[in-house]
Amino acid sequence: MKSPSDLKILQTIYKMYYKEFENFTTGGQNTRKSKVYVPIDCKKISKKLKVDSDIVFGRLYYHLQEKYGYKRDDIGVPFFSLKVGNEERCVHFPLLASVLAGLEEEQSKTRWATWLSVAAIVISLAALFLQK
Repeated sequence: MKSPSDLKILQTIYKMYYKEFENFTTGGQNTRKSKVYVPIDCKKISKKLKVDSDIVFGRLYYHLQEKYGYKRDDIGVPFFSLKVGNEERCVHFPLLASVLAGLEEEQSKTRWATWLSVAAIVISLAALFLQK
């Protein structure tokens, strides 16, 4: 079985948890203390992606956290954290949305370049055959 791409994992998390992020209000009936950090369930995500939950957890914790987590003024800003307050396995949702947008833009550019290359090959072949 093929491992899901970073793009696919982040798209799945975004679709599954956007409403929870959006519906956060200060006070009220929130179960979490911060809007920014949204707890996720790796097992639910892995079911949607049809992979083992350790694959999803590993990609978030060992790969994406290392790649996109950062420090500002000696304060760590995790992309994925094992624990934030009382919540476990949280993603920094605005950061996730930014990374996702970047990956989608990169994919779009790659698609355009591929389609333009295919079109150039087709035009070249057509010109070659029309010359004869």
